[in-house]
Amino acid sequence: MASVRRLAALFKELDDQLIACMRCGFCQAVCPLYSQTGREADVARGKLALLDGLAAEILDDPAGVKERLERCLLCGSCAANCPSGVKILDIFLKARALLSGYLGLSPTKKLIFRGLLARPALFNRLLEMAPRFEAIFSRPVDELLGTSCSRLASPLGERHFRRMAKEPFHRHLPELNTESGASGLKAAYFVGCITDKLYPDVGRAALKVLEHHGVGVKLPALQACCGIPALSAGESRTFAQLLAHNLERFDPEGFDYLLTACATCAATIKKMWPIMAVGLPPEQQEQVRLIADQTREVSQFLVETSLINGEAPADQGNGKVVTYHDPCHLSKSLGVEHQPRRLLAANPEWRLQEMAESDWCCGMGGSFNLMHYELSSAIGRRKLNNITQTGCSAVATSCPACMLQISDALSQAGEKIAVKHALEIYAESL
Repeated sequence: MASVRRLAALFKELDDQLIACMRCGFCQAVCPLYSQTGREADVARGKLALLDGLAAEILDDPAGVKERLERCLLCGSCAANCPSGVKILDIFLKARALLSGYLGLSPTKKLIFRGLLARPALFNRLLEMAPRFEAIFSRPVDELLGTSCSRLASPLGERHFRRMAKEPFHRHLPELNTESGASGLKAAYFVGCITDKLYPDVGRAALKVLEHHGVGVKLPALQACCGIPALSAGESRTFAQLLAHNLERFDPEGFDYLLTACATCAATIKKMWPIMAVGLPPEQQEQVRLIADQTREVSQFLVETSLINGEAPADQGNGKVVTYHDPCHLSKSLGVEHQPRRLLAANPEWRLQEMAESDWCCGMGGSFNLMHYELSSAIGRRKLNNITQTGCSAVATSCPACMLQISDALSQAGEKIAVKHALEIYAESL
């Protein structure tokens, strides 16, 4: 019990945030996981009650609390609909860090986070080798989606996964530094791991769009992960290393905006970096604050700066049908919803057909997909049904992680619907 008391003492910093929850249950109606399981411990209210019990030393099972806390998509639906304004994601991430620090990481997670992710050069080299072995261990399933499935029994299970890019974005363009053009603006570009290694065409579309609008681009070499996988796992040490690595490469004095085409990276940099930078020296805290203030998702930037007006053409009646999925980290965390749609409307060859529940989580949730694939797939099938009911030729979104999840669902269902980033569709019109 003494060891639990020590953990409870660490949780004291969360006390004020935990007691703000009124247990009203509004989170139940919007939680994708609760909609599948109906379990109180799977909804935000139930998880906060467990944390409260641990902090008050009523519970003496930190490992069990950690397991329940990790059964979460971190989609932010609960926080976005909380009438008390409880910062639920902040609490969950801090609690995961405290519990992981107390219980320690498994050897596998230590290898992944500290041995690989925290070492960007090594991480890049190893994943660059992956395409050479994919043909041995996997077989193509759908060329339109670029998906494969495992040939043999595999930890990847039955999922249909996106094949690794033959040339990652960082090989195509290691670094770049162009002067601002007609816009008079200079932007740093944060690539993101999934764009770099799986969807390099998204990165190329982003740079094409910025060049077209006369925006100078600073693309630093050897960027690291934004840190959200480590942060979600409660691995503070790796997150701190990744943050320090990226701070060395992004000097906010050298650009007007920091842009990314990844909703998750945008939300992490803008929301999580400042929260997790509290223990850094004052000058680094200020650097993080400035970068966070400058961070925008690309469509948000284009609309905010009036570089596009995005008005729909007068006649879109014969255009190919595209529907749009709102990424949780973009719509719920950053409030960016109409901006990607304005990009889609700017391409006269496509006609936007809204799907039902466009902002309902696709079920990806990063590591949640790896740890709870059956639940992740069940949530994904709800999104799949909403997509197919629109009769679309393509589904667009603004998050490469969502693109992975939606591609898996479409591929397994045999649906011939392309998955695109909103920037790719806009870039087609330029």
